[in-house]
Amino acid sequence: MTEIRKRAKPLSVNPLKTSSTTGAALAFLGVDRAIPMLHGSQGCTAFAKVFFVRHFREPIPLQTTAMDQASTVLGADDNVVQGLETIARKQKPALIGLPTTGLSETQGADVRRNVREFRAAYPEHDAVAVVPVDTPDYVGCLESGFALAVKAMVDVLVPADRSRVGLRPKQVNLLVNASLTPGDLEHLRELFELFGLRPVVFPDVGDSLDGHLIADDFTPLTFGGTPVSEIRALNEAVHTVVVGRSLDAAADLLAERSGVPDTRFDHLMGLAANDRLVQLLAELSGRGVPPRLERWRAQLQDAMVDCHFMLGFARIGIAADPDLLLALSEFVTSFGAEVVAAVAPDRAPALADVPADAVQLGDLEDLETLSRAARAQLIISNSHAADTADRLGVPLLRAGFPQYDLIGGYARQWIGYRGSRQALFDLSNLLLDHHGHHDAIAPYHAVLRGAGPGEVAHAATEPGRETH
Repeated sequence: MTEIRKRAKPLSVNPLKTSSTTGAALAFLGVDRAIPMLHGSQGCTAFAKVFFVRHFREPIPLQTTAMDQASTVLGADDNVVQGLETIARKQKPALIGLPTTGLSETQGADVRRNVREFRAAYPEHDAVAVVPVDTPDYVGCLESGFALAVKAMVDVLVPADRSRVGLRPKQVNLLVNASLTPGDLEHLRELFELFGLRPVVFPDVGDSLDGHLIADDFTPLTFGGTPVSEIRALNEAVHTVVVGRSLDAAADLLAERSGVPDTRFDHLMGLAANDRLVQLLAELSGRGVPPRLERWRAQLQDAMVDCHFMLGFARIGIAADPDLLLALSEFVTSFGAEVVAAVAPDRAPALADVPADAVQLGDLEDLETLSRAARAQLIISNSHAADTADRLGVPLLRAGFPQYDLIGGYARQWIGYRGSRQALFDLSNLLLDHHGHHDAIAPYHAVLRGAGPGEVAHAATEPGRETH
């Protein structure tokens, strides 16, 4: 079992962590006609919105309860109730997500009581689903906040009825964690459909945040994502596929409520994980594996042969949220690389299986220190690690959230046979380019090459020049 090293510093330097409030908001953005309303100050919401806009390069619908000095001291219950009523009346959303922030949690907010007060005061808005979730900034990270929001949506929306399993014989639920990109989710949807299955992706940021133009100039709600009606019908599926260990609590609750059996994957990178998924889909559908998938698998195998010379014994440093750290670490080590520095922002069960000597709970300063000591040749992390890689003099492969200095990073496919193949190519090319420009061995020039008889004798007597 991997050693988990606690933080040794009283403060964070060059932070790696993205707040759990932002993670919860991301989960709500994966629901159709939804809007997150962050319970906190305007600055809390503006900070998250900047991250989203720079990463996805899309307009992001977020609202706030706008706590000020007075409401922070005297109580902000009215802010929540009035905020919910205003959004429900003006925008008529299908769902309002209500994550807390560090400010409201410190103030002592009880958002579940606030939702009950809203329901009692405004019964005309009973058709609008409201999902409260406690996500203080000072606890957890993007991944944990996302998982808490998914669990809260299951709790509020999925009925406790185990008698409806299989009423939709082609439906397979797909619970996905925060590390999967819109490109990943689009691939998964196509993969399930190749087997004649009907996937219900939840939350589906691949539909709402994939970067597509719409007919309307502006919409105050999410456009695309998982419909609330489909979330309510998760208990009618024949099976549930769960991607990411952070979703175990949400998956447990869904299984308890619905009775739908599930299969869980830590990640879907590399050959073994995708073979397991394809085999599962073949069993669920009763169909053979399509020739297209066999070709994609063969292409990945060929890439493994082509790239193992570059990746074998490569020293790599990785900093990411726990699920993504586990996925990337297992992926690179399966091709012979060594994870010499592993850093996560928060403790989680997935860290115990990261293939490294130890995982440091910390920040990007810890990544830099560990990578320099271990002479890392490449860094994998989000865009915040660009300066770290520059100081170390090594390349950076951008992964995770946020990616604000790379166009289209949010849409990249990492999983599946094709995504794994491209990741192999990118890793190998970065290592090749760095080796060619920085680590090349100086050529040896023979002292006797082209010399005449007299020059040979002269070279032999020159100090420091050997003729044998």
